[in-house]
Amino acid sequence: MDEKELFEQYRRTRDPALRNEIVERNLYIAAMLAKKFVGRGVEYDDLYQIASLALVKGVDRFDPGRDAKFSTFITPTITGEIKNYFRDRSRLIHLPRRVSELRLEIKKTADKLLSETGKSPTPAELAAALGVTEEEVVSAIEAGAVVSLDRPAEEDGGSYYDVLPARDDAFERLERRDAVQAALKCLNERELEIVSCRYGEELSQTETAKRLNVSQMYVSRMERKILEKLRENLRKSMAD
Repeated sequence: MDEKELFEQYRRTRDPALRNEIVERNLYIAAMLAKKFVGRGVEYDDLYQIASLALVKGVDRFDPGRDAKFSTFITPTITGEIKNYFRDRSRLIHLPRRVSELRLEIKKTADKLLSETGKSPTPAELAAALGVTEEEVVSAIEAGAVVSLDRPAEEDGGSYYDVLPARDDAFERLERRDAVQAALKCLNERELEIVSCRYGEELSQTETAKRLNVSQMYVSRMERKILEKLRENLRKSMAD
C-alpha cells in the first residue's frame, strides 16, 4: 500500500496500527531533523523524542487530499517543535522557575494525552493529570505567550526564532536583555506592578490580586493585555 492510500485509509478508520505504520515509515525524517540540532546543549535522544512526537501529531493533522507530500508537510512541523523546545529553554523574558517547570510539564503531559487519546487536552484535563489547579495551568500557558517566537516576524511567514542567532552567546544574551528593557517601557505604572508581582516576586494571580486589592479576573485580563502589548512592542523592535 502506498503512502497516500495509507493516509486515506487512516483518515477513514483512525486505526492506530495504520498510524504506527505511517510513523515508522517516516521516522527517518525525525532522526534527520533531530541531528541538525545536535551540539546546542541538548542530547540527540531528547531531540529525537521531540521530533518523533511531532511526527505522530503531524500524521493526525495531515490531509492526503491536498496536493502535497507528507514529507513536505512534516519537515517544517517537526523543525518548529524542536525550535519551540529550544525557545522554552532560553526565554527572552526569564519566567519564575516554578512557572517554567510547570510549562515543561504541561507540554510533556499534553503530548502524552494527545498521543493516547488522539485529541488535545483541555486545561482542566491537564490540571487533573498534573495535580495542580486549572488557574495554574492557564497562567503558565499565558505566561509563555510573552515571548512566543513563532509569531510571524516578516511578511514571508518567518518567525522571531528564525531571525535570532542560533547560539546563545554573550552577545545574544545582551541583545535579549536590551529587548526586554525596551519592551517594558511601553507599560504603565499599574501594568508594571502586575509584572513585578507575577514575574518578579513569583506571585500567583490570586496573590497578586490581593496585593493590589483587585479581583483575580482583573489580574488575568490585565495580564493578557500586558502580554499582547509586549508582543506588539517586540514585533516592532524586531522589524526595525
